[in-house]
Amino acid sequence: MTKNVLIIGAAGRDFHNFNTYYRGNKNYHVAAFTAAQIPDIDGRKYPTELAGDLYPKGIPIYAEDDLERLILELKIDDCVFSYSDVPYARVMAMSARVNAAGANFILLGPKDTMIKSSKPVIAVGAVRTGCGKSQTSRRVIELLMAKGLKVVAIRHPMPYGDLVAQKVQRFATVEDLHKHKCTIEEMEEYEPHVVRGNVIYAGVDYEAIVRAAEKDPDGCDVILWDGGNNDFPFYKPDLNMTVVDPHRPGHELNYYPGEVTLRLADVVIINKIDSASPENIQIVRESIEKVAPNAIVVDAASPLKVDNPSIIKGKRVLVIEDGPTLTHGEMKIGAGTVAAMKYGAKELIDPRPYTVGKLAETFKIYPNIGTLLPAMGYSEQQLRDLETTVNNTDCDSVVIGTPIDLQREIKINKPATRVYYDLQEIGQPDLVGIIDDFVNKYHLEK
Repeated sequence: MTKNVLIIGAAGRDFHNFNTYYRGNKNYHVAAFTAAQIPDIDGRKYPTELAGDLYPKGIPIYAEDDLERLILELKIDDCVFSYSDVPYARVMAMSARVNAAGANFILLGPKDTMIKSSKPVIAVGAVRTGCGKSQTSRRVIELLMAKGLKVVAIRHPMPYGDLVAQKVQRFATVEDLHKHKCTIEEMEEYEPHVVRGNVIYAGVDYEAIVRAAEKDPDGCDVILWDGGNNDFPFYKPDLNMTVVDPHRPGHELNYYPGEVTLRLADVVIINKIDSASPENIQIVRESIEKVAPNAIVVDAASPLKVDNPSIIKGKRVLVIEDGPTLTHGEMKIGAGTVAAMKYGAKELIDPRPYTVGKLAETFKIYPNIGTLLPAMGYSEQQLRDLETTVNNTDCDSVVIGTPIDLQREIKINKPATRVYYDLQEIGQPDLVGIIDDFVNKYHLEK
């Protein structure tokens, strides 16, 4: 008999799991998705243009709060948990809700969800949001491009708008970010790639995306999977890299599916060696030895630079950090904070008394963010609320720790400076040797 399925997601892995495992499968009927973690992504439909012939009316997307009611009303047999960066206790609490409502609780794995590319694939993932995937991906791409290779990056999905329009997206210029109506979170991931001269794809249908990337008009020698949150890759990697964070020791073994990414790793990068304590670094090393003993371990730092240090020194500063790193990433310190301390800020100003609208809601949902401001911009309203909050805040200057030119998107009425960071390996082994071996193994020499 056909089983009724509900996919528990957050506009990313959930759609991929449907596309790879359930779409076109007459043994299952996906009755609904639920949405969480990202604001304002429920109330939509997964459209029939993407869902296929078995779903002429599309598939509704409800709020996760309605889970038990949906299981009962839709006669759900299987609930498939399909989002990332979640502590194990919360995963099992979700399982308890599902089981108590009468349904099975399911986690799909790599065998049923990874797609094989015709090109060699390097995957970069992490055990938590905010570990340093982005600068690791940039470092890998730069090493490959230095060898004359055409690298096409594919980013973990963030489809928060028109899903049909977002089926396959290609970004080659900053103008493409506006053409595709990107959110701030999307810009944070895409902009660092395009300003360095490589193409990046994203969207909803990752089978269609990889086929387009393989035939990119600018050429493609290698696919770089740039992972999101702490998810494992959507593509079968030929070289799998995972970044760990000694600022959050122990998280590598306590968050789903971050431990999966660690266990799958061929290479583990311990980032932030320069700013973490020796004790915390040792905890992370012991975790790697426990679950990924055959992985190559690379020590690394993410050294910072700023446009104008005088805007920080001796000033009362507002620090703006990458949004997801502070929210579901639970980080208490980011690049902007480190830069503020390094360059002699007098004080970090708490933005909470000045927040408005959607930003005020964010602090209610994530009360432990503290004296930092997440660069939330999932909608035009949220972007305007971010601008108002920044301009309301009683501070001398603003430190922008997000990886985009935020002042292109909002007007800031105070002196502001950007923080930049790149990955820098410490000692041996390093990514130079690892990429050399990869290029030789797959006969990619130019």
